[in-house]
Amino acid sequence: MIDQIVDTVNGLLWSPVLVGFIVLCGLYFSFRTRFLQIRHFKEMVKLVASGKGSDAGVSSFQALAMSLSGRIGVGNIAGTATGIAFGGPGAVFWMWVITFIGASSAFVESTLAQIYKEKQDGEYRGGPAFYIEKGLGWKWFAVVFAVATLFAMAVLMPGIQANSIADGVKNAFGLDNKITGFIVVALIGFTIFGGVKRIARVAELIVPFMAAGYVLLALAIIGVNIGEVPAVFALIFKSAFGAQEMFGGIIGSAIMWGVKRGLYANEAGQGTGAHPAAAAEVSHPAKQGLVQAFSIYLDVFLVVTATAMMILFTQQYNVIDEKTGGVITENLPGVEPGAGYTQAAVDTLIPGFGAGFVAIALFFFAFTTIYAYYYIAETNLAYLVRGKFRGIAFVALKIILLGSIFYGSIKTAKTAWAMGDIGLGIMVWLNLIAILLLFKPAAIALKDYEEQLKEGKDPEFNSTKYGIKNADFWANGYKSPENKERDKVS
Repeated sequence: MIDQIVDTVNGLLWSPVLVGFIVLCGLYFSFRTRFLQIRHFKEMVKLVASGKGSDAGVSSFQALAMSLSGRIGVGNIAGTATGIAFGGPGAVFWMWVITFIGASSAFVESTLAQIYKEKQDGEYRGGPAFYIEKGLGWKWFAVVFAVATLFAMAVLMPGIQANSIADGVKNAFGLDNKITGFIVVALIGFTIFGGVKRIARVAELIVPFMAAGYVLLALAIIGVNIGEVPAVFALIFKSAFGAQEMFGGIIGSAIMWGVKRGLYANEAGQGTGAHPAAAAEVSHPAKQGLVQAFSIYLDVFLVVTATAMMILFTQQYNVIDEKTGGVITENLPGVEPGAGYTQAAVDTLIPGFGAGFVAIALFFFAFTTIYAYYYIAETNLAYLVRGKFRGIAFVALKIILLGSIFYGSIKTAKTAWAMGDIGLGIMVWLNLIAILLLFKPAAIALKDYEEQLKEGKDPEFNSTKYGIKNADFWANGYKSPENKERDKVS
């Protein structure tokens, strides 16, 4: 019964209308920003390593690591595999497309998060709920988004991460899902009860090494199969447009699954990346907008592509016609779509190593993603609950999240992914509508940033100069933490 309800809701949310809406929004922002994802690529790279944190905010790199910890997760390993399973190799192409145009969406939402951020309990907070209320003046819409995000991040989406950890560990080491679930709950509980700063520190330490190790292994597999590179890229492009006879009948599925899994991996337009973006200490909102735009390149063009190449090079995948349930290509009889494809691919290079390595990678990828989910849920709860009840609400949130993690670890992969897709779909619909209506302040910030760069300045933002209302943090110009301290002393 529950599975039927989940499937029905998913069908309504993930209709071709949503896919078209996501693509059109990405194209609109790309053209309106004159494809900043290309023009400012060098600036993005420079900004990633610049900036320092403060007592109230994290550094640009820490904010990047926090957002990457949410993006680089199960979607990169198991999600890529399921995209290929139901959309064929052509799904990879559409994952690339949605990522390229989605970089502009990531810039807009993250810049808006910086413009309308505020300081609460000594820390910067921001995100879609904040910019919806302050920028649009629609309190009701902001509350709807905050509630939907809280439900998605604390209940619907953690199950995917927990389920993938449990399944990966079971495949590799034979450990029961319940035992793995208890271990994950204990480790996550230790970190989230330590606060946002601890989450940022953990993400900053784990994410770079985790991603680098995974990509290096993928490069090793690509190196061994270097002669197959042209053939694999030809397979991806032909399958994407139905030119590959074997996959010609599922071109619609290739687009749908490419967009769905691409969006799950990069999260551009979902609003999740906007939350850690708001926590950064920067002198101009566009700085963090550009950093967040760059983060989805790292996520998809490195990690997702690495996974896809491993699977396709080694031909360790099945392709299933979702409409008929029939198998189009069967290279791994009896293996469910997901991390098992990646584990089998790594095993072709180092026999007996793949299952264990991917299980460990999944553990770290999913682990840090759950951290990011908690941070986003906490930010939206902080928006909804103020005053003396906030502490109690935060404790309740932690308990609910930990319960969702354990529940997800013992559910089937199909149910876990379907529930996660519902959470993703709701957030995308609400956030894309908001940033379309709020594009003007982000455009002003980008123009101001570019003008100051041309003048050779280190850009600083002044919301009063442009008459942007409710951007109180930036009113009368940016004050660095050092200047604020000097003002207190004087």
